[in-house]
Amino acid sequence: MTRTLRSPFLALVAWAAMALPGHAFDTSARAAFVLDQTTGTVLLAKNADEALPPASMSKLMTLYMAFEAIREGRLTLDERLPVSSHAMSYGGSTMFLDTTDRVRVEDLLRGIIVLSGNDACAVIAEALSPDGTERGFAELMTRRAQQLGMSNSSFRNSNGWPAEGHVMSMRDLALLANHLITDFPQFYPMFAEKKFEFDGRAPQNSSNRNPLLGLGIGADGLKTGHTQEAGYGLVGSAKQGERRVIFALTGLDSTRARAEESEAIVNWAFRQFAEEQVTKAGVTIARADVWMGAADTVGLMTEKDTEMLLPVLTGGGLEAEVVYTGPLEAPIEKGQKLADLLIRPEGLPEHRVPLVAAEAVPQGGVLTRLMTVSGVLFRRFTDGSTEAM
Repeated sequence: MTRTLRSPFLALVAWAAMALPGHAFDTSARAAFVLDQTTGTVLLAKNADEALPPASMSKLMTLYMAFEAIREGRLTLDERLPVSSHAMSYGGSTMFLDTTDRVRVEDLLRGIIVLSGNDACAVIAEALSPDGTERGFAELMTRRAQQLGMSNSSFRNSNGWPAEGHVMSMRDLALLANHLITDFPQFYPMFAEKKFEFDGRAPQNSSNRNPLLGLGIGADGLKTGHTQEAGYGLVGSAKQGERRVIFALTGLDSTRARAEESEAIVNWAFRQFAEEQVTKAGVTIARADVWMGAADTVGLMTEKDTEMLLPVLTGGGLEAEVVYTGPLEAPIEKGQKLADLLIRPEGLPEHRVPLVAAEAVPQGGVLTRLMTVSGVLFRRFTDGSTEAM
């Protein structure tokens, strides 16, 4: 039988039950996803799994695959790649490449990250495509995205140029940002670069479009996006102290709205949530019933301290309960996994923490077992029950 216990643990986190305003963020973006990377806590999800046109934010997938190719030795930073007429044909944001160029891979990467070069993406794509075409590379992008768990992403080109079926969700974009940050720390600092001038071409177009860089809020990436269909979007990340926040949003109606909404999200994520210790290792937080044991109950504790991201200002406090299948049968060893502590912060996902036995409970002696069985039989008899034990 599954049993639920209210836990005295609640007293340990009474600080969260202050009668202050809630922490919800009402974003004007069409879709958004905010992740506290440090704890893995989802802070906001609005239409987060809706597959939408990602515009230039999909360039992050091209960058991820280029970084993988460099790591595996299929590309080098100093290698020079040719520019095809197809790559040169792209308009919009470009590096102003032409077919006479052979461009270093490292320059192409900065051209994508800082300048949002559509042409630079196509050059990388054609170099890594199995058939030398951008379309072939887009098929690789889709397969690799699926392998990374990006289930709402499908690509038709390397740069987000409007195309039927070229879509990503905000959750997928945040997942991709997380992979870029954790899988390629040697390349990630490029995303914080504010300026890149390539070969003296179009110096007026040499600034990073990320509006958060330089605001002093810890922002260090990643990529803006805009098309008429998609609106204005941004995949961003910021680090303050030991915490990092990743977010993706889209569907805003101007560069100003994108900048203001992105800054507001970063400030909200850092100011309205804090990482706190909610259990201490070795401290008994509840007791569970024991069957056929030398003791009737056993203490439950966590093996290590539990830290969680929690709302700083909330009126609802925390809900917590201990769930186990019981009564637990003796013998029980100290440290044996017996139950789960379910913690439900207001407005955040449930957090499950394993609980183990705080002490050993040996099997009871013959007299204990006889008395236990006799008591069960007596209760069943007086209840009129005929069920088998």
